Amino acid sequence: KTPTPTTSCTRASPPEQNQLMINTAIENYPELRAQMADWPLFLQDVLAPNTLLGKRIVVTGAGDGIGKALAKSLACFGADVILLGRTRAKLETAFDWIKQHTQTDPVIVPCDLARLDTDTVNALAESISDHYGSLQGLVHNASMLGPKIPLVHYPADQWQTVMQTNVNAVFMLNQGLFNLLDQGDPSCVIHVSSSVGLQGRAYWGAYSASKFALEGLNQILADETETAGQIRVYSVNPGGTRTAMRREAYPLEDPQTLPIPEHHMSLFLFLLVGSLLPGQISKPLPATGAQLDARSWQS
Repeated sequence: KTPTPTTSCTRASPPEQNQLMINTAIENYPELRAQMADWPLFLQDVLAPNTLLGKRIVVTGAGDGIGKALAKSLACFGADVILLGRTRAKLETAFDWIKQHTQTDPVIVPCDLARLDTDTVNALAESISDHYGSLQGLVHNASMLGPKIPLVHYPADQWQTVMQTNVNAVFMLNQGLFNLLDQGDPSCVIHVSSSVGLQGRAYWGAYSASKFALEGLNQILADETETAGQIRVYSVNPGGTRTAMRREAYPLEDPQTLPIPEHHMSLFLFLLVGSLLPGQISKPLPATGAQLDARSWQS
């Protein structure tokens, strides 16, 4: 079924009021505010309440975990976020927070990536074009873990569902939204990967294989767009993070030993702001196609 965007358009506020509202957003986001104190100075120096004003960014898996943190963080700095995810109630929670605390124009797109097809992607592209007129960012955060069992016992139908969610849907969104990303403004595509996409590990099955494929998609898209220089492409491995998927993968692990999703926002913002606003950040961006480990970034 074609997802129906839920939109809410508001009249622009005076700059002073807009800045006050977005600063209030950060004050009302204590998890992000606490992390910002440790952000590198070259990022702190460039980030302001309206840094990403007029930038439209799709975030998949935006209802929970890293995706929700990223959607809220981008909105705090002025971006209009298209929140795509499977569970409407979770998307609406993030949407309501953004509408309450910022003057941005978010949209929710309830969509099960396991059932994504080209008609749905085309409808999404048309909706984004009609509502915003442009698109500058696409962050593929949504993933499905699948069972952690030996390959010899892996159910074929579950293998196909994981690969559809983690790989095929990414390909379809990259393809279907490409023309919007390639319209003229600098843009950025980020693929959220995993350590098991760089080194295979027993019992990680389709999830590991899908992340290997994701790294391949990242490299291919980067190579195909490098010469034009319009779209920058990255792969980000967050490492162990306090999310629902991590609890599913490691049920006996103490979640308090892991960083919260907001811990990784500085890396995502560095890549997105640096890509969408060339020259704004003093630190050079990694080469397009780079694989980045959030743990190394923080150290």
